Amino acid sequence: MGQATFWRGDAPLILASGSATRLQLLAAAGLPVEVIKPIVDERAIEAEFLAMGGSPAGVAAALAESKALSVSPLAPGRIVLSADQMLTSEGRPFHKPEDAAAAYRQIAALAGRSHELTSAFVLARDGQVIGRGASSAMLAMRPLTRDFIERYIAQAGQAATTSVGGYQLESLGIHLFEAIEGDHFTILGLPMLSLLATLRDLDLIA
Repeated sequence: MGQATFWRGDAPLILASGSATRLQLLAAAGLPVEVIKPIVDERAIEAEFLAMGGSPAGVAAALAESKALSVSPLAPGRIVLSADQMLTSEGRPFHKPEDAAAAYRQIAALAGRSHELTSAFVLARDGQVIGRGASSAMLAMRPLTRDFIERYIAQAGQAATTSVGGYQLESLGIHLFEAIEGDHFTILGLPMLSLLATLRDLDLIA
């Protein structure tokens, strides 16, 4: 039986994201996937959304929709999936750190506190949204010393700058936490259970 056993689409799903983790999650679920990276100004979209009264947690959905709709016209008739994630702590939004120093500052700011991760996805076809969903998780980071954070960033290397918050829970980032409430897929950046349910509702998977 092939990898695409459950997929009913006429062509592979298009993932409008450069995330290797999201690609791996979809492939592991047996979905055929092609990648087209979107070109959008994420910070401009976020600023406009917040200026219009949107919540920080809602930024993930706004970004996912913008990315899906930017790629959809490039692939007529195809199903395009985009997803995004937002981390907020006490109302403050966090983004992917630009470098190791920024990763240190983020982790130091989150240490000893709880934060919320919201992951959202949008499905589009021919420039129209045909499905969407979102899920949130709460994570409590344990108190961390300066020395520990520095050693963590040194060991994590480039990975400390490739995900929001400066950590990847599926690898060394697990050492930062004392409690987690929520779906593991949501924390990784793609709420798979909600996505698969939406795909079933659209008769795109068995």
